[in-house]
Amino acid sequence: MGKGSGYSPHEISGRNSGQSVMAGVGNYLKKHSEALVKDVGIEAACTLTGRSKATLGRYYSDAEEHADRFMPIDAVAALEGAARFPHVTTALAELQGITLSYDQERRNSEGGGINSDVVALSQRFAMLMGEYSQSIEDGIITINEAKRLLRETTALQRVLLDMKLHLEEEAT
Repeated sequence: MGKGSGYSPHEISGRNSGQSVMAGVGNYLKKHSEALVKDVGIEAACTLTGRSKATLGRYYSDAEEHADRFMPIDAVAALEGAARFPHVTTALAELQGITLSYDQERRNSEGGGINSDVVALSQRFAMLMGEYSQSIEDGIITINEAKRLLRETTALQRVLLDMKLHLEEEAT
């Protein structure tokens, strides 16, 4: 890919040679497509997209004969609407070097201020450290553990942003 593509061949393919960047990108997208289907459930995914199990399977198959088959964007949109996390959208953003903030938090009230931000910050940091402690227990952080850590880090980042905005309000 060209300049500014947001990734290197080594980051995507995980190899030093033997696999092109595009094949690495394809595998990366296929893994996230599979995660999306599994998040929703195969039966529900079939219903939502109007596609068969076999067709959905081809979209994330790493078999050579399916290397050029990818999930259409309408299917991605339908599945991500039902999923707990926007797997494919996040993968596409990461490939371009873009960081998305997925705000799953639904607060009961919009109120608060700096004091409630400090409490939320402490709670989020504790949750992040709890996830980290669990993840590193066996000495290895798996992909799923890394995803959980990333979600907690993003939630912590959101609390910090809210805190920054409240501080700027008070400073003016």
